[in-house]
Amino acid sequence: MANFLRNLIENDKKELKNLSKIAMQVEELANEMANLSDDGLKAKTPEFKKRYQDGETLDALLPEAFSVVREAAKRVLGLYPYHVQLMGGVTLHRGNIPEMKTGEGKTLTATMPVYLNALTGEGVHVVTVNEYLSSRDATEMGELYEWLGLSVGLNLNSKSSEEKREAYLADVMYSTNNELGFDYLRDNMVVYKEQMVQRPLNYAIVDEVDSILIDEARTPLIISGQAAKSTAFYNRTDFFVKGLKEEEDFTIDVSSKTIALTENGIEKAEKTFRIDNLYDVENQALTHHIDQALRANFIMHHDVDYVIQDGKVMIVDQFTGRIMEGRRYSDGLHQAIEAKENVEIQNESKTMANITFQNYFRMYKKLAGMTGTAKTEEEEFREIYNIHVVAIPTNKPLIRDDKPDLLYPTLESKHNAVVEEIQERHANGQPILVGTVAVETSELISGLLRENKIPHQVLNAKNHFKEAEIITNAGQKGSVTIATNMAGRGTDIKLGAGVREVGGLCVIGTERHESRRIDNQLRGRSGRQGDPGVTQFYLSLEDELMKRFGSERIQAVLERLKVSEEDAVIQSKMISRQVESAQKRVEGNNYDTRKNVLQYDDVMREQREIMYNQRLEVIMAEESLKHVTIPMIKRTIERIVRINTQGIPEEWKLQTILDFAQASLVHPDDIAMSDLENKTVEEIENVLLDAAQAIYTEKEKQLNGKEQVLEFEKVVILRVVDSKWTEHIDTMEQLRQGIGLRAYGQSNPLVEYQAEGFKLFEEMIASIDYEVTRLLMKSQIRQNLKREQVAKGTTARSTGDGQVVQEAQKKPVKIDDSKIGRNDPCPCGSGKKYKNCHGKIDEK
Repeated sequence: MANFLRNLIENDKKELKNLSKIAMQVEELANEMANLSDDGLKAKTPEFKKRYQDGETLDALLPEAFSVVREAAKRVLGLYPYHVQLMGGVTLHRGNIPEMKTGEGKTLTATMPVYLNALTGEGVHVVTVNEYLSSRDATEMGELYEWLGLSVGLNLNSKSSEEKREAYLADVMYSTNNELGFDYLRDNMVVYKEQMVQRPLNYAIVDEVDSILIDEARTPLIISGQAAKSTAFYNRTDFFVKGLKEEEDFTIDVSSKTIALTENGIEKAEKTFRIDNLYDVENQALTHHIDQALRANFIMHHDVDYVIQDGKVMIVDQFTGRIMEGRRYSDGLHQAIEAKENVEIQNESKTMANITFQNYFRMYKKLAGMTGTAKTEEEEFREIYNIHVVAIPTNKPLIRDDKPDLLYPTLESKHNAVVEEIQERHANGQPILVGTVAVETSELISGLLRENKIPHQVLNAKNHFKEAEIITNAGQKGSVTIATNMAGRGTDIKLGAGVREVGGLCVIGTERHESRRIDNQLRGRSGRQGDPGVTQFYLSLEDELMKRFGSERIQAVLERLKVSEEDAVIQSKMISRQVESAQKRVEGNNYDTRKNVLQYDDVMREQREIMYNQRLEVIMAEESLKHVTIPMIKRTIERIVRINTQGIPEEWKLQTILDFAQASLVHPDDIAMSDLENKTVEEIENVLLDAAQAIYTEKEKQLNGKEQVLEFEKVVILRVVDSKWTEHIDTMEQLRQGIGLRAYGQSNPLVEYQAEGFKLFEEMIASIDYEVTRLLMKSQIRQNLKREQVAKGTTARSTGDGQVVQEAQKKPVKIDDSKIGRNDPCPCGSGKKYKNCHGKIDEK
C-alpha cells in the first residue's frame, strides 16, 4: 500500500512537471500572438482547421491554439489565463480532471481545450449542473468563441427539436447533464430520422464533474408514460402503515435505509386486507404498495428528502439542496409520499426508456471534467470512467485557517454554540456563510438568529430562485448567509470592501456531510485566490452521520475523557480523525453501491445498444428493409416448425403448425394439411417460407413504388419493436427488484440477473420476430400511412402520402399441450415461455 501511494505521488509530480513544460511552450508564444492584429488573430482559426484536415494532430496544434485563446481572452474578456490555468487546460484536453480550488478560474481554463477540440468540427459539449450556469457561460464565454469564428449553441429544456438540432450542430454547445441524457433517449424513440437532434458524441467537459458523475451516477434518467393505478390502493396502504409500531410491526436499518415488516406486521396486513398469505404471487402488488408506504412514512422525511410546494411533493437534491423540478420518485414511491402528505395523488408512470449518467457519459469519444474536489474519489473516476485526477497548484498560496471540529453532546448545545459564534463574528463585521445539510436545519438556525435579532439571508430549496443575488452579497461586510448544501452552486463568493481586514469569509458547517468532498466544497468557499478566511465545523453526537457511523466509538472516547456536561465541548484532532474515518466508510459503501448499480446497468446497456442500433438502422434505411424482415419471417417459421416437430413424425403437431400458418402467415384457403403431410422438417419450412414470400411480393405490388414499401416496413417494425422494448424494460426492472432474494439460495444475484436477463432478451427478440411477421403478412393496406411513437401514444408527423397498416382480425392458434412443459417455448411461436403465453390462457 505504501509503495502504491508513493508511486501515485511520484506520478503526480511527473505529470505536473510535464504540464508545466507545455504551459511554458504556450507562454513562449505570447509576444508573437500579442503582435497580431484582431483580424490576424481571428485568421488563426481557419488556418488551424485546415492544418488539422491536412493531418496535423490536436496535440501538435495545442501550444499555438492555447496561445491564440489566451490572447483573445485578454482582448475580448479582459482576462488572461495564468500558468496554472494553462496546466489545467492541457489536463482537460487529455481527457482528465484538473482539481482546481474554488476561485481559480475553471470556466476560463476550459476555453482553451474547448477551442482546440472544436477545430475538428465534431462538436464539443460543455456540461453544467443547471440551466442558469449553462446560459451564463454560453453568453460570457460564447463571446470569446464567436470572436474567434466558432459557432456556439445553448441546449435548454424549453427549446423545440429544431432549436436543439441547431444547438447540437454548433462547434461548442452548453447543456445540462439531464438534457443531454434525455435528448439521447428521445432520439432513440423518434420515428423519423429528421426528428433526431444529437450527432455522434465526441468530446465533453463536465463542470462540477464529481456532482454529475459521482453524486448523480445512480440516478437513472427515465422517460415514462402513464400507467393508471387506483389512488385508493395508495390511501389504503398508507392508512394501514400509519397504524404500525416500530420494532413491534416493522424494523428499520438506519445505515442502509431499508425497512421490513416483522411477523407481527405481516399478520396485521393479512388480517387488514383479508388475505391468507401476504407473500403469495397474486398479492405481489399489495406487498409492493405496503413496502413503498413504509418507506414514505418512516424513511423519507419532509423538508429533508422532499418539500411540499403548491400542493405537490417536490424532491430535494441531497447534494445541492435544490428542488429537482420535474423529477418524481419511480416505482410508486412518489404516490406513496403523496398519500402520506394527503396531497393529490398523480398517476404512476410506466418506463419507456432509461439510462444512467454513468453509461451515457461513457459513450463520449473523450470525456474530461472540472471540480475543486475530486482527489477523494480518484479511484472511482479511474475505475469507472478511465479518467485521472491531477491536483493543480493554486495561483497564490492558500492562507485559510481550517480549525479542528468542535463536538457537543446534544444538537441543542451545538446550535446554541453556532449562534454565539455568529453573534461574535457578526459584531466585528466579518461575513459568515453557514452551511447546513438539510432544509429544516437552515430554518432552525434562521429562527435562532431572528430571536437574537441578527439580520441574515437563507438559501435553500424553497427560495433557490434568489440564489445569484444572495451569493453576490454573501461576501459583503457584516452579511450572514445560511445555505443548504453549497455543492454544485457554481458561483464564487467575492469579498467586499474592508472584509480582508476582519479576517475574510468565515464558513461554519453545522454538521459533517456523509461525503468529505461536500465538506471540502463548503470549506472552499472561503480563502479563494489567496484571500484570508476561516472554517469551522460543529458536530454533536445526535448528528445523522454520528448516529449511523461512529457515535458509539466517540461516546466511549468521551467517557474516557470524563465529559458529561450538556454544553461541554471538545476540540480534538482525534475526534476529527474518527469523523473522517466514518465518512470514508460511508464513501466506501456508496462507491460499492454505485459499482454494483453499474454492473446491473451494464446488462441493460448491452441490450439497449443492440436495440437502439437496430432501430437506427430501420429509421435511416433508404432502400428496402427486406434484409431485415425476411430473416425475421424465416426465424419465426423455423422456431414454430422446430418446436412442433420433435420426436418421430407420428408425434409431430402439424395441426398447430397449420393453425399458425393460417392465423399469422397466409389466407386460410391458401394452405391445407395436405401441404404439410409426408414432408421433412426442412420441406415444411420451405413450404411456409415460399407462401410467406409470395404474400410479401403481393403486398409490394399493392404499394405504389419502393418508397411506400419501405414506409410500410418501417411502420410495422418500429411499432412492434417499441412496444416490446418498453415491456421488456418493465420486465427487467421487476427481475432486478426480485433478484436479491436469490442470494438466500446461495446464488450470485448478479450472475443470475445476467443469465435471466439474456434469456428474457432472447424471448423478446423472438416475440418481435413473430409479431412483425404476423403484421407484415396479415395487415391490410389503407391510405395515409403513419408511423406511431409508442412512447407518446400519439401519431407522429407523416412525411408525405403514404399508406396505413391496419391489423387483420387475428385467428386464435389452437395448441396441443399434452407434452409441453411450463417453461418450454410456446408452440404458437410468440417466443414466450408456454406458461406466459397459451399456458396462461388455458389456465383461465
